[in-house]
Amino acid sequence: MDETQHDNTRNISGGTEPAAQAATPTGGRQSEQDAANVRNVQGAQAAQDTASAAGETSSPAASPAAAQAASPTAAPESLPGSKIRAFAIGQFGWALLSGIISNWLVYFYQPDAETIHQGQTVFVPQGLAILGIVTVVGGITAFARFFDAFVDPAVASLSDRCRSPRGRRMPFLRLAALPLAIITVLVFWSPINGTSWLNAAFLFVAVIAYYVALTFYCTPYNALIAELGHNSKQQLAISTAISFTWVAGTALAYVAPVIWGAFVRSMGRVPAIRLTFTLMAIVAFICMLVPPLAIDEKRYVRSQPTSESTLESLKQTFGDLQFRRFVGSDVIYWVAITTFQTGLPFFVTSLLKLPESVTTVYFVLMTAVSVLFYVPVNMLANRVGKKRLLLIAFVIFTVAFAFAGLLGSGVISAIPPMVQGVLLSVVGAVPMAAFGILPQAIVANIADASAKTTGQDRQGMFYAARTFAMKMGQSVAMLLFTGVSTIGAAAGTGYRVAAICAAVLCAIGGFIFAFYDEHKVLAVLES
Repeated sequence: MDETQHDNTRNISGGTEPAAQAATPTGGRQSEQDAANVRNVQGAQAAQDTASAAGETSSPAASPAAAQAASPTAAPESLPGSKIRAFAIGQFGWALLSGIISNWLVYFYQPDAETIHQGQTVFVPQGLAILGIVTVVGGITAFARFFDAFVDPAVASLSDRCRSPRGRRMPFLRLAALPLAIITVLVFWSPINGTSWLNAAFLFVAVIAYYVALTFYCTPYNALIAELGHNSKQQLAISTAISFTWVAGTALAYVAPVIWGAFVRSMGRVPAIRLTFTLMAIVAFICMLVPPLAIDEKRYVRSQPTSESTLESLKQTFGDLQFRRFVGSDVIYWVAITTFQTGLPFFVTSLLKLPESVTTVYFVLMTAVSVLFYVPVNMLANRVGKKRLLLIAFVIFTVAFAFAGLLGSGVISAIPPMVQGVLLSVVGAVPMAAFGILPQAIVANIADASAKTTGQDRQGMFYAARTFAMKMGQSVAMLLFTGVSTIGAAAGTGYRVAAICAAVLCAIGGFIFAFYDEHKVLAVLES
């Protein structure tokens, strides 16, 4: 976005089995769970025997669960289905806020002629206003993401080294939820009701604050994917669950025009948009508090704070060859997908000449079709591997982005504009499912393999490094899109160029990812 899987859908739809059982298509995992339970009871009994030998008084309260919690070497409990769903609700919250910013920030502050005609106020200077080469919005968002990329390792290190009695991650989620929700709304609350450099300065500060707050929530949250999931299949189950809620949160953000459209007549376009984002932020805040309130981290996670400094941890993280290969492809992917997502509302209004509300229709369609592929992606990932599926997704996204560059053109004029958008939505749905699930699970695999070989539980740093790459990619994308979109603005030429650039970059990202050695990582995990 996290800055975030199972073969049995009961974990998502209402099952209460532990993730280890829900994620396993065979009975073999059950025997492993039984063995783990035996070890837990043995560890608990050993703790009780030790306590008795020391002269401590036994009581009925000294249950095996309590003894397990007292033993730092006891295996943690598997996360049950109800807790997986509670964890996924947090993803819905921050995905909703992230969707507001990623989908509507440029649309709000760099409006095209159609939206200005509909009553959109121009708050910041337009065109290539910074040194004649960068737009105000492009420069602000790119710098903010670039700055925040360096905040990620610091936050990850704080979380990895945290010694709070509540755990290494959940305290951060509690503290970051409210500031993140408030700042998201303030991003769209310019102090001057007109074009002003003061508004640009306000936007600069607000956007930086937003990304910093997002980092304080997302980096610890994503680290929990590897820690709450105790093996590859459990991690895939959790990743699948949060993918459902990520799609739901992002989809709700895309529905914003429908919501603010209901208020426009009574209060005007800009106040209606601000009210819509405020209501969404309230929902997001409540959802982001669910994981830290519902999940006892100490009960389900048994990891130790790291002893490394921030720089040493970051160095060791990027020293992992397989992670470098993955993150190299990931940064290019994020340039491509951010360029496409930022341009989608403009593709609809400027290239297809359709109302902005149609953007919601297309995204809902893409989301609905994508969700249909979530369970198949989960099942196939366990059978044929995550790498192979993600490579296929790279290819399909490349085709979809290239097709977006042809929207509304004479090349495909035989296809009605509305149908062109439908085709783009359907083609993009399958890779959307794969990228919604697999990358987070891949990082969890790499982080766990690293912990086994180095003895340092630096899951937070791995996810921060991935978020660093994501934000660098997004920074480049904002400069790319806001720059090229000024080319032939009246005819929409710049939007076509942006789509073609996204296609080329996606192909390059897939080529780099082909060098990732999944078998080597899984061999370490299974050893």
